Amino acid sequence: MAKAAQDVTAMFKDVMGSFPVDTTAFEDAFKNSAALNEKLTAVALGAAEKSSEISSKWTKDTLSKLGDMSKAKEEPADYAKALTDFASAQAEVAAENMAAFAEVAKKVQMETVELLMSAGKDATEEATAAVKKATSEVTAAAKKAAAK
Repeated sequence: MAKAAQDVTAMFKDVMGSFPVDTTAFEDAFKNSAALNEKLTAVALGAAEKSSEISSKWTKDTLSKLGDMSKAKEEPADYAKALTDFASAQAEVAAENMAAFAEVAKKVQMETVELLMSAGKDATEEATAAVKKATSEVTAAAKKAAAK
């Protein structure tokens, strides 16, 4: 009985040895994933940097205009005019900055879609090549096993 168990073990070793596992596909997938993550991170960091620049400029402009508005005036009506001018300028600047933020978001979206489409195309090509390779190896191993 023990002899039969040893024979089964040897048979499984032979069968598993006939179907070797190639880990290069996993390694390539990991490398490709890391490269994609690097590119996506670069897009995100670029957008964060640009958004920060827009926010900083907007803040500086607002503080400068607040300084002008807060200066002492000769007539009470000048205060109302200064406030009106400030509010009008802020509305205009807000529209410009929101458009700038929208452009940043649009650019990030376009770059992300391009990266993902490229990665999808590459993954499809690699998967096709891996399946073809695996099919030929399995076919060869099956023929070899059948010949024994």
